[in-house]
Amino acid sequence: MCKIDPRVQPYLFEIGYGRWSRAYSKVKRSMVMTSNIAESINAANKDARELPVMRLLKYMTNLLQQGNNKNRKSAMETSTEAWRKVRPATEKLYTVFEGVRRNIVCLEEGTCSCGKFQMDELPCPYAWAVLKNQQLKPGQYCSFYYKKDKLLRTYEFPVNPMPDESLWVIPTEVMEDVVLPPKGRRNAGRPRKERLKPASEKESKRAFSCSVCGQGGHNRKTCMNRPK
Repeated sequence: MCKIDPRVQPYLFEIGYGRWSRAYSKVKRSMVMTSNIAESINAANKDARELPVMRLLKYMTNLLQQGNNKNRKSAMETSTEAWRKVRPATEKLYTVFEGVRRNIVCLEEGTCSCGKFQMDELPCPYAWAVLKNQQLKPGQYCSFYYKKDKLLRTYEFPVNPMPDESLWVIPTEVMEDVVLPPKGRRNAGRPRKERLKPASEKESKRAFSCSVCGQGGHNRKTCMNRPK
């Protein structure tokens, strides 16, 4: 990266390792909290990525407007906390873990030796068993991400339409910056749209065998093991 553009190195060191390296990240960015969202966005704009840049920006703006409006309306009509939606599924597991205390649960720190409590920031089945046994309210041991007020604050900012190009305010340093084509060489032929699937994802060929001798790799017409 330094050979392509030497300005990248001081920028990366300035923002810190936690902003661009998953090993040093202390938040759930690009992992648990955002992986499904990123996959949903990629599936929604799959066809729009073939459009020119301006039409792609307009499509993404309209997509975010519709999604933000729909989710804000759904959040305003919600009367229960988000953590209550996972409660029936976890309470079904209470009979399995009832009486079993192999995992160490710390309600004050929100941790469990199974690791699921601190990863989801929701009480795991072992923690649910402890909460139900001690008759405690599970809402205070859930992350604030699952609170209704936080859900409303997520969609309180409107997504405005993209203004006309004549109204754009472009800084002088951006206008004077010359953007050169990439130095990399493009492969010949039409670019691939689908990724190369590994052998584990490929469909296995249907195995067939001969109806005469029972061995595989040939059929009855090409069988060399016919009885005399």
